[in-house]
Amino acid sequence: MARRNFNDLLGFVTVAREGSFTKAAAVLGVTQSALSQTIRALEERLQIRLLTRTTRSVSPTLAGERLMNAIGHRFDEIEAELDALTDLRDKPAGTVRITCGDGVLHKVLLPKLAPVLQAYPDIALEFDVNYGFRDIVADRFDAGVRLGSTIDKDMVALPIGPPMRMAVAASPAYFAAHPAPKTPQELTQHRCINQRMPTSGGLYVWDFARKGKQVNVRVDGPLIFNTVAPQVDAALLGLGIVLLPEDEIADQLAQGGLLRVLEDWCPVFAGYHLYYPSRRQPSPAFSLVLQALRLR
Repeated sequence: MARRNFNDLLGFVTVAREGSFTKAAAVLGVTQSALSQTIRALEERLQIRLLTRTTRSVSPTLAGERLMNAIGHRFDEIEAELDALTDLRDKPAGTVRITCGDGVLHKVLLPKLAPVLQAYPDIALEFDVNYGFRDIVADRFDAGVRLGSTIDKDMVALPIGPPMRMAVAASPAYFAAHPAPKTPQELTQHRCINQRMPTSGGLYVWDFARKGKQVNVRVDGPLIFNTVAPQVDAALLGLGIVLLPEDEIADQLAQGGLLRVLEDWCPVFAGYHLYYPSRRQPSPAFSLVLQALRLR
């Protein structure tokens, strides 16, 4: 079924209310002749006269009065709703739901979005701290956060953090008892702190690259975690070597609590991105979130 164009009905309502083709044409921003042709085409399509025209005025016929009573108020309702949407644009409101990891939530999202919440009290943010690859469409999230290289191609990806590097590190006490590795392969001779992957359930394979050469190493050790914070704690206690994004242990490295090794085997890669489905018209609240998080 073809979609009906309601411009002719709007033209009729305007003429009936103004009582003049000249005034109605000015309101609608069209020529008088074009409006007259539009009304004539509507009457021909309905096969009934809607307006009585005289040299001085225009007034609805009985059929025109009936049509006015049926649809006139509906155009008023549409106009009122459009005005309400404009108010929403000027005063953004609603809840924006984001799924992300704990580290990026504390270091990027909350600091950047705090001013949005302070400036727009009708906006609410809901965070789902999750290390798995959530289906944000099926789970009804507005957006998610991942490293740039892991985002599906059908998503819009917005950089929200700088490029990153991984860091291999352990405590001074650990390296006092175990000579520091000089190559990734030597990690197999060390006690390493493993991470269980949330999606596959397997252990994370440590990957390295230098001068075009890539090396993957399956490490072993006394501890396995599925989140970052306890890995840092265990490394500080001298229980093994960790491989983590360098921003997760930047303070410990700066303070000397952890010492870094194999730095030349840890290249730069795409940092955190906010990803979301392509949409023609994001909500005003979501647009403010995008503006606040955009990497500058």
